[in-house]
Amino acid sequence: MKTEKITFPNGRGEMLAARLELPEDERPLAYALFAHCFTCSKNLTAAVHISRALSSRRIAVLRFDFTGLGESEGEFAATTFSSEVSDLVAAARFLEQEYQAPQLLIGHSLGGAAVLAAAAKIPSTLAVVTIAAPFHPAQLRGLLGETSARVEQDGQATVQIGGRAFTIRKSLLDDLAAQQPAGTLARLTAALLVMHSPRDRMVGIDNAAGIYQAAHHPKSFISLDPADHLLSDSRDSHYAGEMIAAWAGRYLAPPDTSPPSPVPPEVIDNRVTARTGAGAFRTEIFANGFPLVADEPVEYGGNNEGPSPYEYLLAALGACTGMTLRMYAQRKGWPLAETVVRLSHRKVHAEDCRDCDDKESRIDLFVRELELFGELDEAQRRRLLEIAGQCPVHRTLEGEARIETTLRQP
Repeated sequence: MKTEKITFPNGRGEMLAARLELPEDERPLAYALFAHCFTCSKNLTAAVHISRALSSRRIAVLRFDFTGLGESEGEFAATTFSSEVSDLVAAARFLEQEYQAPQLLIGHSLGGAAVLAAAAKIPSTLAVVTIAAPFHPAQLRGLLGETSARVEQDGQATVQIGGRAFTIRKSLLDDLAAQQPAGTLARLTAALLVMHSPRDRMVGIDNAAGIYQAAHHPKSFISLDPADHLLSDSRDSHYAGEMIAAWAGRYLAPPDTSPPSPVPPEVIDNRVTARTGAGAFRTEIFANGFPLVADEPVEYGGNNEGPSPYEYLLAALGACTGMTLRMYAQRKGWPLAETVVRLSHRKVHAEDCRDCDDKESRIDLFVRELELFGELDEAQRRRLLEIAGQCPVHRTLEGEARIETTLRQP
């Protein structure tokens, strides 16, 4: 995906650091805001994976560091739950001024409670998603353990979270306690998706039940089992992102009772784009406005999250074969009802390559099996077998090809 590094001011003039995840070479269908968990940052792995899963579905996502966290300015100790809500409103205002007003709000953990509270202050909101969110923000008090008592007694205290020291003031606890989540949810007019794992040991799944029951329809629930609170396993955050994108599509599109438009999505750059990030081999692909994922099997160092490059090559040959036979049969008026193409690929010794200098060389062998359905006679079946060899991808693979590669500066 394409990531832009940006900053914007909060309500107090402090600059907040953000990343805007954009669809690769395409115009976004909608914009979303992502609110991270308490003391986390915009760079939390789960936040990155969810944002990129959404951008692969043409939903741009702004994820930012709340005041005093990550790369953002300001003093974290002076922040409250209400100030986080204010930061979200400032982020929405920035998107509206510079890009497009956000229609989707997503919040993880305490960020989930924050987007519920912010929704009423962001008029463009059409859908809200909470991930492992507490029903009442004041539940954070219990998670702070004995630190809460020290804060009440001394006015502030330092707590270690994730190996880092954070100063918590009484103003934060008082503000959390003052929230009225039941009333907030009762007034929520946007569609709601509640996501939670029954194995969450930090914020129990009973919180999801509280949020769901207090909200009006339209509302949905998706279990994130077996994920932990932070969605530490990348498969869980990828899954969450894909589910959010699928769910949100129902609510982000404007209501329209007319038949689907045949006009394709607006594409800025009509080349196929493949982006491989750090880590394993997972590759995000954009082709004619459609998002795809490629990967390698686990035995080759991948995570098996998508077809391998050679499997995509086989898929291209299979699809081209089926389309070619369909076009030929339609032109002839033949009763071809359906075509099934099964393919495999392997390297074989080039024993028939008499002119090869390297007698140990190997060539690619593609094995293709056709299954033709319909009231076809034997002559028609034999002719369709011949026509399969005229498939453009088939001819490309058997012909001579040149690949020109240039280097583009980031």
